[in-house]
Amino acid sequence: MFEVTPFYALVVAVIYLALWFRITAYRSAKAISIGDGGDQMLLQRIRQHGNCFEWSTFILILMILAEGMNAPSIYLHISGVLLIIGRIAHPFGLKIDNAAHPLRYVGNGTNILAALSAMVCLVFNIFGL
Repeated sequence: MFEVTPFYALVVAVIYLALWFRITAYRSAKAISIGDGGDQMLLQRIRQHGNCFEWSTFILILMILAEGMNAPSIYLHISGVLLIIGRIAHPFGLKIDNAAHPLRYVGNGTNILAALSAMVCLVFNIFGL
């Protein structure tokens, strides 16, 4: 029975939909149907949303696999909390005009740590360590 990962999947889904809504509202206001129309703000929002999808999917897959192999829930919570921190911080730091924004580093760093935590769980379970 999966009990830990679905909670974090739900939180990420809310963040994902909030980022999607920002794109949709902006598209509507600017009358841009497809693509970014050369609009830098829309491009930025599209990448914030895309980055959320890319990292969240990857980490949640690792987490659900680890949970399915009965990884200790504390490690799943570590990955999940790091994922949520990253998903909240990263969109605020992903700026077209500032590649070195501190929240971008927080977002990337926590997502890498979340992935590594889940990967360690998998290694321990796969190899019986």
